[in-house]
Amino acid sequence: MIGAGVSGLTTAICLAETGITVAIHAERPPSRTTSSVAGAIWGPHLVGMDDRVARWGAVTLDRLLDLVAEPAAGVRVVSGRQASRAPAAPPRWVTGLPGFRLCADGELPLGFAAGWRYCAPVVEMPVYLGYLLARFRAAGGRLHDGQSFGSLDEAAAVTGTRVIVNCSGTGARNLVPDHDVMPVRGQVVEAINPGITEFFIGLAGESAELTYIFPLGGTVRLGGTEDAGDWSLEPDPATAKRIVRDAAAIEPELRGARILAHLVGLRPARPAVRLEAEYLPDGRVLVHNYGHGGAGVSLSWGCALDAAALVLAALAVPRGQRAAGTPRSRGAG
Repeated sequence: MIGAGVSGLTTAICLAETGITVAIHAERPPSRTTSSVAGAIWGPHLVGMDDRVARWGAVTLDRLLDLVAEPAAGVRVVSGRQASRAPAAPPRWVTGLPGFRLCADGELPLGFAAGWRYCAPVVEMPVYLGYLLARFRAAGGRLHDGQSFGSLDEAAAVTGTRVIVNCSGTGARNLVPDHDVMPVRGQVVEAINPGITEFFIGLAGESAELTYIFPLGGTVRLGGTEDAGDWSLEPDPATAKRIVRDAAAIEPELRGARILAHLVGLRPARPAVRLEAEYLPDGRVLVHNYGHGGAGVSLSWGCALDAAALVLAALAVPRGQRAAGTPRSRGAG
């Protein structure tokens, strides 16, 4: 398994809990991945909407709701608002969530023309990633961080495993290489929570940046940015000031809030999620699971289960033969 973000960890769990021997090889530990910087609230965002996304999202929503009962997972159902600065209708996926209704005029902050209320799982990502890692290890999995590969061929050369799973996120651009993968930089501010209990998402528009507020118990995560093509992992001070200013315009209690950290992550955007299997020249199978954009958490369990099914199908046939579905040859797109 290549990659220790939410997609890699979740896929690894789905395999390890069947009794398969799984080792994750990653450049960074889970706590230093883009996943650790995510908001994160359930809902497809910055992801190519092919016909699989709705199913992956629905599967993941059910799993996250189940995890609300496990305090160690860091998942809570939170109510809040999503708003648009221009007249807009709510997306289809939000209308089936608990508590959905359109906002009345008095519920919208200044400068917003439309909005809707709903309840959704909000995930405290550092806690959640720790939960996933502990669950993976409890199933016998091993994590090797501090390892990087220049290419998938290089990764394949250091292991004799029959199946390699690629959950490398933005790293897939050079690793595969897949030049359809493009980073969408997100910068966030972590602050002491002054008592905010509801989330807020202000959608980006032509004249304004994305604004969000996610309460995570004693802290609150403020965002954000959507900088396509920007690879910088360094927080920008001017951007941080703008994030806090915009958040405080929504929730005045945030004025003067104690700042704990400035964080940056690179969302792995792609025209469509790549989840498929292909054959290496030596007959081994390579399973891809990357390109989730800003919906890595929201699609994680649905994608992981499909990726795990491809792995199990490959392991069920003798090496060199093709499982049902016939994976494509290496390099075929």
